[in-house]
Amino acid sequence: MMHEVSNQLSLSSAIGRWSGLGPYYAMFPKEFAFHVVENYSKPGDVIIDPFAGRASSVYAAAAMNRSGLGIEINPVGWLYGFVKLKPALKVNVTKRLKQLADVANSIEQQEIDDLPEFFQFCYSLNVLRYLLAVRKELNWKCSIVDATLMAIILVHLHGRREQSLSNQMRQGKSMSPDYSINWWKRKHLTPPEIDPVEFLLRRIEWRYAKGSPNLEGGRVILGDSTSLVDTLTKKVVCGTQKPFNLLFTSPPYYKLTNYHYDQWLRLWMLGGSNKPIWISDKWQNKFESKTAYRELLQQVFSKCADIMDSKAIVYVRTDAREFTKQTTLEVLREVFPTKSLEVVTQPYKKKTQTALFGDKSKKPGEVDIIMQP
Repeated sequence: MMHEVSNQLSLSSAIGRWSGLGPYYAMFPKEFAFHVVENYSKPGDVIIDPFAGRASSVYAAAAMNRSGLGIEINPVGWLYGFVKLKPALKVNVTKRLKQLADVANSIEQQEIDDLPEFFQFCYSLNVLRYLLAVRKELNWKCSIVDATLMAIILVHLHGRREQSLSNQMRQGKSMSPDYSINWWKRKHLTPPEIDPVEFLLRRIEWRYAKGSPNLEGGRVILGDSTSLVDTLTKKVVCGTQKPFNLLFTSPPYYKLTNYHYDQWLRLWMLGGSNKPIWISDKWQNKFESKTAYRELLQQVFSKCADIMDSKAIVYVRTDAREFTKQTTLEVLREVFPTKSLEVVTQPYKKKTQTALFGDKSKKPGEVDIIMQP
């Protein structure tokens, strides 16, 4: 069920503003998510996305009178998806923002000195003190107020000078510390002097200006789909025992990017390492093993099939490069042998995995694989 936004402005406007929360890599644009949900499901249906990213699919499902369950292994994407379904009240987020200013004042200089050189080049002293306070105090996994504030901070953690909290950087992807320091030195760029509380207050005002949604029909879970899909059965979606009617997802693409490495600075804010690292976790790397990539798709899609209605539709967007495309097609044919299959070539677009992390001259774009009874 969807409640009225607090300021009585258009609910659709609130949905539109919150649906774009986060510069995180997009599995697919939000407009595309709404299009698929509208055309391949009906009100009352239940949708699953085992590679949820920012949970655009779940958000669209809940906004259009369906139920949705998403699973996301990267905490940055999970946080954006979790918050935008039902953000905390503005007054509570604002109060928490101001409370952290007192904590920031108590941050010892030694805590700053212990950080790698990158941080002094990236942030002014008062911003860095505030970020350390945020990192130390916010219980973002358990408190919706803390999660909402953290999500808004992550959006503006780095990007264009004076439009973010950082020195000049890319917004969607964290840059290498050594590269960034050398670039800032050559350009003679120092961190912008920003009052972090005033800066973030303005961003909170903008985010809530058209209200905020309360999308009770959606849920996004932080975890690994290979182990969660078969344990988080259909009962986790709003208490319903209905099987899933639509599998709508976009898996990570073979050998395209390492999401954990590319979001290292935001992951640091969530308690991670203060420098980029290449983790060895089987499902959080760049998928340079063809065997492991096929195994991932096989495990996840097979487990999804076990909790789906016999007449369910499958809609998967994937990379049009030969290996990714053919492997995905082969696995889907094996898992859903009785369904018809259609492949629709998608032009190269902005805000997709290929656009953000690929080379347009070498990557042929994306494809949509649609399977129906």
